[in-house]
Amino acid sequence: MSRYTPMLTPLAATFLLAIGSASPAVAEGTIRLVEQPGISYLPFHVIRDQDLLAKHGAGRGIEITAEWSQLSGGAATNDALLSGSVDIVAAGVGPLLTIWDRTRGAQNVRGIVAGAQFPFALVTNNPKVKSIADFGPDDRIAVPSVGVSVQARTLQFAAAKLWGPEEFERLDNLTVSLPHPDATQALLSGSGTITAHFSNSPFQQLALADESIHQVLDSFDVYGGPTTSLIIYTTEAFREENPETYGAFVDAYFEAAAWIDQNPEAATDTYIRVTGSSLERDLILSILTDERYSFDPVPRNTEALANFLADVGALNNRPASWQDYFFDTIHDRPGS
Repeated sequence: MSRYTPMLTPLAATFLLAIGSASPAVAEGTIRLVEQPGISYLPFHVIRDQDLLAKHGAGRGIEITAEWSQLSGGAATNDALLSGSVDIVAAGVGPLLTIWDRTRGAQNVRGIVAGAQFPFALVTNNPKVKSIADFGPDDRIAVPSVGVSVQARTLQFAAAKLWGPEEFERLDNLTVSLPHPDATQALLSGSGTITAHFSNSPFQQLALADESIHQVLDSFDVYGGPTTSLIIYTTEAFREENPETYGAFVDAYFEAAAWIDQNPEAATDTYIRVTGSSLERDLILSILTDERYSFDPVPRNTEALANFLADVGALNNRPASWQDYFFDTIHDRPGS
Protein backbone atom coordinates (compact mmCIF):
# COMPACT_ATOMS: atom_id res chain seq x y z
CA MET A 1 0.00 0.00 0.00
CA SER A 2 1.27 3.47 -0.87
CA ARG A 3 0.18 6.99 0.04
CA TYR A 4 1.56 10.21 -1.45
CA THR A 5 1.58 13.78 -0.08
CA PRO A 6 2.54 16.55 -2.54
CA MET A 7 5.22 19.16 -1.80
CA LEU A 8 4.57 20.70 1.58
CA THR A 9 4.40 24.41 2.28
CA PRO A 10 6.78 25.69 5.00
CA LEU A 11 3.88 25.70 7.50
CA ALA A 12 2.87 22.15 6.63
CA ALA A 13 6.48 21.02 6.79
CA THR A 14 6.81 22.55 10.25
CA PHE A 15 3.68 20.65 11.33
CA LEU A 16 5.14 17.43 9.91
CA LEU A 17 8.29 17.95 11.98
CA ALA A 18 6.27 18.74 15.10
CA ILE A 19 4.15 15.61 14.98
CA GLY A 20 7.14 13.53 13.95
CA SER A 21 9.18 14.56 16.96
CA ALA A 22 6.43 13.26 19.22
CA SER A 23 5.88 10.01 17.31
CA PRO A 24 7.49 6.65 18.13
CA ALA A 25 9.66 4.92 15.55
CA VAL A 26 7.65 3.02 12.96
CA ALA A 27 7.46 -0.75 13.02
CA GLU A 28 8.93 -3.16 10.49
CA GLY A 29 6.83 -3.02 7.33
CA THR A 30 6.18 0.74 7.38
CA ILE A 31 8.39 3.19 5.48
CA ARG A 32 8.05 6.96 5.12
CA LEU A 33 10.00 8.50 2.24
CA VAL A 34 10.71 12.06 1.10
CA GLU A 35 11.58 13.20 -2.40
CA GLN A 36 12.07 16.64 -3.98
CA PRO A 37 11.05 18.15 -7.33
CA GLY A 38 12.97 17.04 -10.42
CA ILE A 39 13.88 14.13 -12.68
CA SER A 40 16.64 13.11 -10.26
CA TYR A 41 13.93 11.46 -8.16
CA LEU A 42 12.63 9.27 -10.99
CA PRO A 43 13.60 5.99 -9.27
CA PHE A 44 11.23 6.93 -6.44
CA HIS A 45 8.49 7.54 -9.02
CA VAL A 46 9.14 4.14 -10.59
CA ILE A 47 9.10 2.39 -7.21
CA ARG A 48 5.77 3.98 -6.41
CA ASP A 49 4.27 3.48 -9.88
CA GLN A 50 5.25 -0.19 -10.11
CA ASP A 51 4.59 -0.91 -6.43
CA LEU A 52 8.09 -2.33 -6.09
CA LEU A 53 8.16 -2.03 -2.30
CA ALA A 54 5.19 -4.36 -2.07
CA LYS A 55 6.86 -6.75 -4.51
CA HIS A 56 10.16 -6.93 -2.66
CA GLY A 57 8.48 -6.88 0.73
CA ALA A 58 6.47 -9.95 -0.26
CA GLY A 59 9.72 -11.62 -1.28
CA ARG A 60 10.92 -11.10 2.27
CA GLY A 61 7.67 -12.23 3.83
CA ILE A 62 6.39 -8.82 4.96
CA GLU A 63 3.67 -6.43 3.82
CA ILE A 64 5.03 -2.91 3.36
CA THR A 65 3.02 0.28 3.77
CA ALA A 66 4.75 3.26 2.13
CA GLU A 67 4.06 6.92 2.81
CA TRP A 68 5.54 9.34 0.26
CA SER A 69 5.88 13.09 0.68
CA GLN A 70 7.72 15.93 -1.01
CA LEU A 71 9.85 18.70 0.49
CA SER A 72 12.22 21.22 -1.06
CA GLY A 73 15.86 21.60 -0.06
CA GLY A 74 18.36 19.60 1.92
CA ALA A 75 17.79 21.58 5.11
CA ALA A 76 14.09 20.64 5.18
CA THR A 77 14.74 16.98 4.37
CA ASN A 78 17.47 16.74 7.02
CA ASP A 79 15.21 18.32 9.63
CA ALA A 80 12.45 15.87 8.74
CA LEU A 81 14.79 12.90 9.08
CA LEU A 82 16.21 14.03 12.43
CA SER A 83 12.74 14.76 13.80
CA GLY A 84 11.70 11.16 13.21
CA SER A 85 8.83 12.18 10.93
CA VAL A 86 10.33 10.32 7.94
CA ASP A 87 12.59 7.31 7.47
CA ILE A 88 14.39 7.71 4.14
CA VAL A 89 15.16 10.93 2.29
CA ALA A 90 16.69 11.91 -1.03
CA ALA A 91 18.86 15.01 -1.22
CA GLY A 92 22.17 16.25 -2.54
CA VAL A 93 25.65 15.19 -1.54
CA GLY A 94 26.05 18.42 0.46
CA PRO A 95 23.09 17.78 2.79
CA LEU A 96 24.20 14.17 3.31
CA LEU A 97 27.71 15.24 4.32
CA THR A 98 26.28 17.88 6.67
CA ILE A 99 23.99 15.44 8.46
CA TRP A 100 26.57 12.64 8.49
CA ASP A 101 29.01 14.99 10.22
CA ARG A 102 26.37 16.30 12.62
CA THR A 103 25.06 12.88 13.70
CA ARG A 104 28.26 10.86 14.11
CA GLY A 105 28.00 8.97 17.38
CA ALA A 106 24.26 9.70 17.63
CA GLN A 107 21.74 8.97 14.85
CA ASN A 108 24.63 7.99 12.56
CA VAL A 109 22.99 9.02 9.30
CA ARG A 110 24.65 7.54 6.21
CA GLY A 111 23.92 7.01 2.55
CA ILE A 112 22.14 3.92 1.31
CA VAL A 113 22.75 4.31 -2.42
CA ALA A 114 23.63 7.05 -4.87
CA GLY A 115 20.49 8.48 -6.40
CA ALA A 116 21.54 10.20 -9.61
CA GLN A 117 24.55 11.46 -11.54
CA PHE A 118 23.37 14.62 -13.29
CA PRO A 119 25.09 17.87 -14.25
CA PHE A 120 23.14 20.67 -12.56
CA ALA A 121 23.53 24.10 -14.10
CA LEU A 122 23.90 27.66 -12.82
CA VAL A 123 21.75 29.74 -15.19
CA THR A 124 21.11 33.47 -15.29
CA ASN A 125 19.07 36.15 -17.04
CA ASN A 126 21.78 38.78 -16.43
CA PRO A 127 23.58 39.24 -19.76
CA LYS A 128 26.62 40.74 -17.99
CA VAL A 129 27.34 37.52 -16.09
CA LYS A 130 29.70 35.26 -18.04
CA SER A 131 31.36 33.66 -14.99
CA ILE A 132 30.74 33.70 -11.26
CA ALA A 133 33.26 36.56 -11.01
CA ASP A 134 30.71 38.80 -12.76
CA PHE A 135 27.99 38.53 -10.12
CA GLY A 136 27.43 41.84 -8.37
CA PRO A 137 25.68 43.06 -5.22
CA ASP A 138 22.34 43.40 -7.00
CA ASP A 139 22.28 39.78 -8.17
CA ARG A 140 20.37 37.09 -6.33
CA ILE A 141 21.12 33.40 -6.88
CA ALA A 142 18.39 30.88 -6.03
CA VAL A 143 19.40 27.55 -4.46
CA PRO A 144 17.16 24.97 -2.75
CA SER A 145 18.70 25.60 0.70
CA VAL A 146 21.19 28.37 1.43
CA GLY A 147 24.47 26.99 2.74
CA VAL A 148 23.30 23.35 2.81
CA SER A 149 22.02 22.13 -0.58
CA VAL A 150 24.43 20.56 -3.05
CA GLN A 151 23.91 23.60 -5.27
CA ALA A 152 24.91 25.96 -2.45
CA ARG A 153 27.96 23.88 -1.59
CA THR A 154 28.97 23.60 -5.24
CA LEU A 155 28.80 27.38 -5.57
CA GLN A 156 31.12 27.62 -2.56
CA PHE A 157 33.48 25.11 -4.18
CA ALA A 158 33.50 27.16 -7.38
CA ALA A 159 34.23 30.33 -5.39
CA ALA A 160 37.12 28.65 -3.58
CA LYS A 161 38.60 27.49 -6.88
CA LEU A 162 38.43 31.02 -8.29
CA TRP A 163 39.34 33.19 -5.28
CA GLY A 164 40.98 30.73 -2.87
CA PRO A 165 39.68 28.56 0.01
CA GLU A 166 39.45 31.51 2.40
CA GLU A 167 36.91 33.11 0.04
CA PHE A 168 34.64 30.08 -0.31
CA GLU A 169 31.63 31.96 1.14
CA ARG A 170 32.15 35.02 -1.06
CA LEU A 171 28.87 34.56 -2.95
CA ASP A 172 26.78 33.28 -0.02
CA ASN A 173 25.26 36.72 0.65
CA LEU A 174 23.77 36.64 -2.85
CA THR A 175 21.99 33.31 -2.38
CA VAL A 176 18.33 32.85 -1.48
CA SER A 177 16.36 29.66 -0.79
CA LEU A 178 13.71 28.81 -3.38
CA PRO A 179 12.28 25.50 -4.62
CA HIS A 180 13.35 24.73 -8.18
CA PRO A 181 9.88 25.24 -9.72
CA ASP A 182 9.45 28.65 -8.06
CA ALA A 183 12.99 29.74 -8.93
CA THR A 184 12.50 28.77 -12.57
CA GLN A 185 9.28 30.75 -12.78
CA ALA A 186 10.88 33.78 -11.11
CA LEU A 187 13.89 33.70 -13.42
CA LEU A 188 11.78 33.41 -16.56
CA SER A 189 9.48 36.22 -15.44
CA GLY A 190 12.37 38.69 -15.27
CA SER A 191 10.78 40.19 -12.16
CA GLY A 192 14.15 40.83 -10.56
CA THR A 193 13.37 38.68 -7.52
CA ILE A 194 16.32 36.54 -8.60
CA THR A 195 18.80 36.91 -11.44
CA ALA A 196 20.29 33.41 -11.34
CA HIS A 197 19.33 29.89 -10.33
CA PHE A 198 21.56 26.91 -9.53
CA SER A 199 19.07 24.46 -10.93
CA ASN A 200 18.52 20.81 -11.79
CA SER A 201 16.69 18.85 -14.49
CA PRO A 202 14.22 19.42 -16.03
CA PHE A 203 14.07 22.99 -14.73
CA GLN A 204 17.43 24.04 -16.16
CA GLN A 205 16.45 22.79 -19.62
CA LEU A 206 13.16 24.63 -19.36
CA ALA A 207 14.93 27.87 -18.44
CA LEU A 208 17.62 27.53 -21.11
CA ALA A 209 14.93 27.16 -23.78
CA ASP A 210 14.28 30.87 -23.25
CA GLU A 211 16.67 33.08 -25.23
CA SER A 212 17.03 35.49 -22.31
CA ILE A 213 18.65 32.76 -20.15
CA HIS A 214 22.18 31.42 -20.47
CA GLN A 215 24.38 28.97 -18.57
CA VAL A 216 27.28 30.17 -16.45
CA LEU A 217 28.64 26.75 -15.46
CA ASP A 218 27.51 23.31 -14.36
CA SER A 219 28.51 20.94 -11.59
CA PHE A 220 30.67 18.78 -13.85
CA ASP A 221 32.72 21.90 -14.64
CA VAL A 222 33.27 22.54 -10.94
CA TYR A 223 34.15 18.97 -9.97
CA GLY A 224 36.19 18.20 -13.06
CA GLY A 225 33.93 15.52 -14.48
CA PRO A 226 30.87 13.34 -13.84
CA THR A 227 29.79 13.48 -10.21
CA THR A 228 26.93 12.00 -8.21
CA SER A 229 24.53 14.78 -7.33
CA LEU A 230 21.87 12.95 -5.30
CA ILE A 231 22.07 10.49 -2.39
CA ILE A 232 19.41 8.37 -0.67
CA TYR A 233 20.04 8.18 3.08
CA THR A 234 18.63 7.17 6.46
CA THR A 235 19.49 6.73 10.13
CA GLU A 236 21.33 3.79 11.62
CA ALA A 237 18.32 3.05 13.83
CA PHE A 238 15.93 2.65 10.91
CA ARG A 239 18.33 0.31 9.16
CA GLU A 240 18.99 -1.84 12.23
CA GLU A 241 15.41 -1.94 13.55
CA ASN A 242 13.81 -2.62 10.14
CA PRO A 243 16.21 -4.92 8.28
CA GLU A 244 13.58 -6.49 6.02
CA THR A 245 11.96 -3.18 5.12
CA TYR A 246 15.40 -1.64 4.50
CA GLY A 247 16.41 -4.63 2.37
CA ALA A 248 13.19 -4.45 0.37
CA PHE A 249 13.81 -0.76 -0.31
CA VAL A 250 17.36 -1.43 -1.52
CA ASP A 251 16.12 -4.22 -3.80
CA ALA A 252 13.35 -1.98 -5.14
CA TYR A 253 15.74 0.87 -5.77
CA PHE A 254 18.21 -1.29 -7.69
CA GLU A 255 15.36 -2.68 -9.81
CA ALA A 256 13.99 0.81 -10.52
CA ALA A 257 17.40 2.23 -11.50
CA ALA A 258 18.10 -0.68 -13.86
CA TRP A 259 14.61 -0.44 -15.38
CA ILE A 260 15.05 3.29 -16.14
CA ASP A 261 18.38 2.60 -17.86
CA GLN A 262 16.83 -0.13 -20.00
CA ASN A 263 13.50 1.60 -20.69
CA PRO A 264 13.97 5.36 -21.21
CA GLU A 265 10.77 5.72 -23.25
CA ALA A 266 8.61 4.03 -20.63
CA ALA A 267 10.49 5.88 -17.86
CA THR A 268 9.64 9.16 -19.56
CA ASP A 269 5.96 8.23 -19.48
CA THR A 270 6.28 7.26 -15.82
CA TYR A 271 7.75 10.63 -14.91
CA ILE A 272 4.99 12.51 -16.71
CA ARG A 273 2.24 10.32 -15.28
CA VAL A 274 3.43 10.24 -11.68
CA THR A 275 4.40 13.91 -11.39
CA GLY A 276 1.62 15.30 -13.59
CA SER A 277 4.29 17.21 -15.52
CA SER A 278 3.11 19.39 -18.40
CA LEU A 279 6.58 19.44 -19.98
CA GLU A 280 6.97 18.11 -23.50
CA ARG A 281 7.65 14.40 -23.65
CA ASP A 282 10.58 14.88 -26.03
CA LEU A 283 12.31 17.14 -23.49
CA ILE A 284 12.05 14.53 -20.73
CA LEU A 285 13.20 11.78 -23.07
CA SER A 286 16.18 13.85 -24.23
CA ILE A 287 17.33 14.16 -20.63
CA LEU A 288 16.96 10.45 -19.89
CA THR A 289 18.89 9.48 -23.03
CA ASP A 290 21.69 12.00 -22.45
CA GLU A 291 24.87 9.98 -21.77
CA ARG A 292 25.84 12.40 -18.97
CA TYR A 293 22.79 11.32 -16.96
CA SER A 294 22.80 8.16 -14.88
CA PHE A 295 20.87 6.57 -12.03
CA ASP A 296 23.79 4.32 -11.09
CA PRO A 297 23.38 3.49 -7.36
CA VAL A 298 27.17 3.60 -6.90
CA PRO A 299 28.52 7.03 -5.82
CA ARG A 300 30.99 8.75 -8.12
CA ASN A 301 33.42 11.58 -7.28
CA THR A 302 31.64 12.53 -4.04
CA GLU A 303 34.92 12.67 -2.14
CA ALA A 304 35.83 15.91 -3.92
CA LEU A 305 33.08 17.81 -2.11
CA ALA A 306 33.72 15.96 1.16
CA ASN A 307 37.39 16.93 1.16
CA PHE A 308 36.61 20.53 0.22
CA LEU A 309 34.11 20.90 3.08
CA ALA A 310 36.62 19.43 5.51
CA ASP A 311 39.36 21.73 4.19
CA VAL A 312 37.31 24.88 4.81
CA GLY A 313 36.04 23.74 8.21
CA ALA A 314 32.45 23.11 7.16
CA LEU A 315 32.81 19.53 8.41
CA ASN A 316 34.18 18.70 11.85
CA ASN A 317 35.06 15.19 10.72
CA ARG A 318 37.05 14.40 7.60
CA PRO A 319 35.91 11.13 6.00
CA ALA A 320 38.71 8.75 5.06
CA SER A 321 36.72 7.69 1.99
CA TRP A 322 33.19 7.64 0.59
CA GLN A 323 32.55 4.46 2.58
CA ASP A 324 32.56 6.47 5.81
CA TYR A 325 29.34 8.26 4.87
CA PHE A 326 27.63 5.25 3.26
CA PHE A 327 26.31 2.13 4.93
CA ASP A 328 28.00 -1.09 3.85
CA THR A 329 25.09 -1.81 1.50
CA ILE A 330 27.30 -0.90 -1.46
CA HIS A 331 30.80 -1.03 0.02
CA ASP A 332 31.65 -3.86 -2.38
CA ARG A 333 31.11 -1.52 -5.34
CA PRO A 334 33.84 0.70 -6.88
CA GLY A 335 32.54 4.02 -5.50
CA SER A 336 34.36 7.27 -4.98
